[in-house]
Amino acid sequence: MIQLLKKRLQESIDLKTRLLNNDILLNTVQDIVKDIVTCYKHDGKVLWAGNGGSAADSQHLAAELSGRFYYDRPPLFSEALHVNTSYTTAVANDYSYDVIYSRLTQAMGRKGDVLIGLSTSGNSVNVIKALEVANQIGMVTVAFTGETGGKMKDVSKYLVNIPSKDTPRIQECHMILGHTICELVEMHLFPKP
Repeated sequence: MIQLLKKRLQESIDLKTRLLNNDILLNTVQDIVKDIVTCYKHDGKVLWAGNGGSAADSQHLAAELSGRFYYDRPPLFSEALHVNTSYTTAVANDYSYDVIYSRLTQAMGRKGDVLIGLSTSGNSVNVIKALEVANQIGMVTVAFTGETGGKMKDVSKYLVNIPSKDTPRIQECHMILGHTICELVEMHLFPKP
């Protein structure tokens, strides 16, 4: 049991070390932060979309922005698109699960807002459709994926493709980058005296 634990910890460390040395990916994250800060300075919002564990991560990161991250400050408009279960189940039943996020993006999104889609495969149809609608609206689109980027790479302004095919390790990296984005946005918008 200890050997497996050590193996998983080492795999996580190794992948994060690769991220640490990936200047292209780090610069992409920096550009995402700049666009989110600009969005909020223009009274915009950040929306999140994902399924399963990526839905949980979306909700977690949305809460870091809408609540607080490291310190008390005014709330920011940030929402994970799956949190209204009545809406989600009604649209999935009446239309299709594939459009649960695109319809809500159409209703909530405005030009200059940000949509961040999370999918380890990069091929989640409902997230892809939401990114396509967001592009039509003029939103900033971000894809958090695994190494190939899947189909999401073609419908996003920014691609954060973690160089791995291992779903748990990819999700761990999505969270560390997501947390750091929240921290940097908070620091830029509400600098401590």
